[in-house]
Formats: sequence, structure tokens, C-alpha cells
Amino acid sequence: MPADVRFINAGGLRLRVSIAAGEGRPLLLIGGIGANVEMWRPLRRELDGVATIAFDAPGTGHSQTPRRPLRMPRLAALVGELLDAVGAREVDVLGYSFGGALAQQFAHDQPRRVRRLILAGSSAGMVSVPARPHVIALMATPLRYYSPRHLRRVASAIAGGRTGRDPAALDRHVADRISAPPPLLGYQWQLAAIAGWTSAHWLHRLTQPTLVLAGDDDPLVPLANARFLARRIPHARLHVVAGGGHLFLVDQPGDVVDVVADFLADPSKEQE
Repeated sequence: MPADVRFINAGGLRLRVSIAAGEGRPLLLIGGIGANVEMWRPLRRELDGVATIAFDAPGTGHSQTPRRPLRMPRLAALVGELLDAVGAREVDVLGYSFGGALAQQFAHDQPRRVRRLILAGSSAGMVSVPARPHVIALMATPLRYYSPRHLRRVASAIAGGRTGRDPAALDRHVADRISAPPPLLGYQWQLAAIAGWTSAHWLHRLTQPTLVLAGDDDPLVPLANARFLARRIPHARLHVVAGGGHLFLVDQPGDVVDVVADFLADPSKEQE
């Protein structure tokens, strides 16, 4: 997917941003912990024609690592500053995993800038149904971004779904993952940002039409968490990806692209 990749300054940090031209309101893509903009390639290909904005979060990819960890409200404020820098006043937002938590925070803190919200493989944070202890332990290190061998060894436990079942599916996105691995400090700052965070006490105040996407074979964020989000957010609906693991937007984006496109285009979802 051709994209304009540039560096901008937001919140006193130098951030790498990738902008793909297309029709309509831009879709802001907020990635998972440690993720870089290259990892959005499979979904962007499927969303051909949709304008998208992706970025390396502070401490990931080629973006600058802050001197100290930024809590979720500060990260949400930084997202707003990033959008100001690229000239995007209002966007649709798709947050994936950790990015789904940040998307919730941004939609809560700056509701007028978010027309529609998509939460994929995400949760309400601290009150969520946790993964099994060995899965959580594997997430403590960014080694899977540095070592393809390690990634292949842990993919089934962390990701499940097609990536866990099919080595060929994993091989297709290894190169994107390791092309810009997160520095250890940046990864630890992201873990610190999500620690103790929850949206459970204000989810009922989100005003945006919301699509919650989840795989039924996700060992990292169990399906119960998506059901909780869909129940608590007033204008939300849930779509479960059959056989989908934690990486369903990467390893089977074709199974959800029509759902996403229809949600973004549905005139009945316009806010009053």
C-alpha cells in the first residue's frame, strides 16, 4: 500500500507517521504493544481506497522513546497533537490490543475528534479477564520482535488463531514485525502505561458508534473481554471472528474487512 512516511513533532517527541491517501474521513490505526506501522500492511491492502493514518507509538518502531513512561491520558493527548500536526481534525479510529485501550482513552478524552470507534482484540484494562500466567509472562519481553525463531516458538501460545496453526501464515508477517523492533525501554514504558489502567468506570459515557472485533481463539485477550466492552459501551456491537486469534487483523484481514468497511460507511451510525 503506497504511503507517505514522515516524521512529525508531537508532545515534544519525534514520531514516525505513515499516511495512505484514500476516500473519505481518515481511519486512524493505533497498533498493539511494540508494534510498528509496517505491521498494518495486510489490513491496509484489504482496505484499499480508504484513507488511513498509522504511527509508531512513542518508544516503538522509529519513533522517539520518552525519558519517562507516559500514562494513557497523556498518550491520548499526544494522539490529538499528532492529528493536529498532520491536519486531521476528525477521524475514525481503529485500536488494536494495547492500541484499543489507547483508542478508548482518546475517544473518552476528545470525543469530538472521533466519529466512529473500532476496538479489535482489546479489553477494559485492569478489570479484564486475564490471559493465562504463562502467556502474560511471554509478553514481558519484546524478544518476539527481534528473533523469528523465538516468535515461531511462542506464536501459538500468544497469538492462537491462524498464526498459531499455520507456519506459513506466520512467515508472511515476520518480516514486517522485525523490520523496526521496539527498544527495550520503549516496550517497558508501554507496559507501564497500561499497568493499573481501566476504562470500566467510564465506558458507559462513550458516545461514538463502536464496533468491537474479537477472535474466538485469542489466548492473550479472551473473548469475554470483548463481550464486556460491547455490553458497557452504549452504541456498540460485537463481531466475533471464527477461528480468529489475537492477530486476526494481520493473518486473516480479509475475513473482517467487509465488516469494517460496512460499519464505517453505514449512514445509520451517524451521531446526532
